[in-house]
Amino acid sequence: MGQKKKTASMFIRLVSAAGTGFFYVKKKNPKNFPQNSKLEFRKYDPRVNRHVLFTEAKMK
Repeated sequence: MGQKKKTASMFIRLVSAAGTGFFYVKKKNPKNFPQNSKLEFRKYDPRVNRHVLFTEAKMK
């Protein structure tokens, strides 16, 4: 049997800056981003009914 390939992407958690505890899960390819960069997106938070900043956090 052959060896399995290592996956290049990893899962990250995007946590709402509004403090609601709402989060999205997204794949990130570390080869395309420098080590120290954290992803930030403006996405919809349904708990406050508006678009807010979501920042990257590690999966638990």
